[in-house]
Amino acid sequence: MLYVSEETAKSVVTMADAIETMEGVFCEIGRGDAKVFPVVMGHGPKQGTSFSMKSGLLTSRGVLGLKVGSYWPENRKRGHNAHASTTLLLDPETGYAKALVGASHMTALRTAAADAVAVRHLSRPNCATLAIFGAGHQAWYELLAIYEVRKIRQVFVTNRSKEAAAAFARRIREELSLEANAVDAPDAVQQADIIVTVTAAREPLFSADMVRAGTHVSAMGADGEGKQELDPALFARANLFADVVEQSITVGEYEKAFKTGLVNKERITPLGAVLNGRAGRTNGKQITVFDSSGMALQDVAICALALEKAHNRGMAKEI
Repeated sequence: MLYVSEETAKSVVTMADAIETMEGVFCEIGRGDAKVFPVVMGHGPKQGTSFSMKSGLLTSRGVLGLKVGSYWPENRKRGHNAHASTTLLLDPETGYAKALVGASHMTALRTAAADAVAVRHLSRPNCATLAIFGAGHQAWYELLAIYEVRKIRQVFVTNRSKEAAAAFARRIREELSLEANAVDAPDAVQQADIIVTVTAAREPLFSADMVRAGTHVSAMGADGEGKQELDPALFARANLFADVVEQSITVGEYEKAFKTGLVNKERITPLGAVLNGRAGRTNGKQITVFDSSGMALQDVAICALALEKAHNRGMAKEI
C-alpha cells in the first residue's frame, strides 16, 4: 500500500488542479457515472468528539474509497487541529487498500474548488466584487478559489469578531494586493456581485431584501441539521442549485425552507446538470444560490489526484 502524507499532498496539488478535478467530478455525477454510499457517523470515548465515514465510487475512473473526518475539540489544548481527515483509496480490481492519503488540506481545497466551479458557471462573467462572511481557515481557501475563476478587484469581509475581520482583510491586501475592507453585513451584501458564506451560523446572516439582482450566493457553511446562513425569503427570488440535492434539504442550506414548505426538491438543480448544459443562469438579473454540503466523491477524486502526482514524482511511500 502507498502512503501520501499531508505535507506531500499539499505540495503536489494546486488550487487550479483542484478546481479542474471538481469540475470533472460534477460532470460525472451529472451523467450518472458516480455513486455516493450512506454516511456512517460515530464518536470517540470523550463527550464532544465525533467522526464520519463517507465513501463513493467514480465508475469511469475506477476511483473508489472512503474518507474519515474527525472532530476532537480538546486537540486545541494540545496544539493540534480539532479537525482531521484521512482518505483510504481502494484498488478497483481487488478491493484491497491501495493508498492512504492525509486529507485535511485536501478537504479544504476540494470544498473551495467546488465553490469555484459553481461561481464559474453560475455567476456573471464580469463579477468583480466579493463579500465573504467568515474569516476563518476555510474562508481563505474560498477566496483563493474564487480568485482563480473571476477577476475580483474588491473584497468585503464580515465576521462576528470585528478584529478577525480586520485581520483577514489586512491579509488579503498584503498577500493578494486586492482592495479589502472589514464592513458590516448590509454594506457587504449591497455592494457584492458574489457573496460567499463560510460560517457555522444557525440563523440568517443578512436579510434577503439586501441582495441585489444578478448576485450569486454560495452558501458553504451548512453541513449539519439546524445550520443556516441565508434568509429563506431569498429563495423565492432566486434560482436554486446544490452539489447534492438530497443533502441540501436534510443537512444543507435549504433544510429549513424545505421543512416549512417554502422550497420543494424540484426547484433545486444539481450542479452536475449545469455543467452538462441542462440548466444554469439565463440572464444577468437572476439571483443564483448554490448550496454545498460536500460529498465523498470530491474527497476520493482529489486524493486520487494527489496519489497520482505524488507517485509520478517519487513522493508516495510504500508501506
